Amino acid sequence: MSAPHQLQQLLGLRRPPVAVSFRDKAPDGIPHVDSAGPSSCSYWKLAAEGRTFYTQAADHDNCPIGAYTHGVDLTEQVKADLQGVVTTMISLGYLRAEEVPGIPRRDAPFGVAVYAPLAQADGEADVVIVAGNARQMMLLAEAAGAAGTMGRPTCAALPQAMKTGQGVLSLGCIGNRVYTGLSDDELYFAVPGSQVKAVTEKLAGIVRANGELEKYHTQKRAAMSGK
Repeated sequence: MSAPHQLQQLLGLRRPPVAVSFRDKAPDGIPHVDSAGPSSCSYWKLAAEGRTFYTQAADHDNCPIGAYTHGVDLTEQVKADLQGVVTTMISLGYLRAEEVPGIPRRDAPFGVAVYAPLAQADGEADVVIVAGNARQMMLLAEAAGAAGTMGRPTCAALPQAMKTGQGVLSLGCIGNRVYTGLSDDELYFAVPGSQVKAVTEKLAGIVRANGELEKYHTQKRAAMSGK
């Protein structure tokens, strides 16, 4: 069984992991997305539904924060939109001004972003996005060795995973949940594409160990409750 299918089966994921690859130009045979989405993370949803496609810089203009974290060369209009969104977030107490400079961002120039279900991705992805519940993410974090936990914005987990070379647990953000349909009991884990095979191999042992430990703790709790 391939690593992508094994990863989904071991965790019992409801939706397939999504591969995101940043490239200088569009790969041959990969179609351009039909239309620009409302957010950069909305493309994750399309890929999880089985579609493979690429986006250009302009396809991220509707989401100034996503465009920023993805390393898009922002137009003056998008810069103004970004400033407006950030100002609103700060005024609402959603974000502190001192947090803004620390938001992760891709350093390399943006060419195109290729999205695909992991099982259908051509070559090694830059980042693999896994959506699941807390238990599933616990197992994946144990197998990957999480670099930390992130909240808003969700899209910042991509450059963070790429820069650190480690898995990043993301709690998601309200925008992402609206645009992707992520449920209240789900969160994300971003895995560097180069580590997917190794993480999946380790995950099998982690799942097995957790199963045995669950039996042990369940039996212990039952024994102690009977005293």
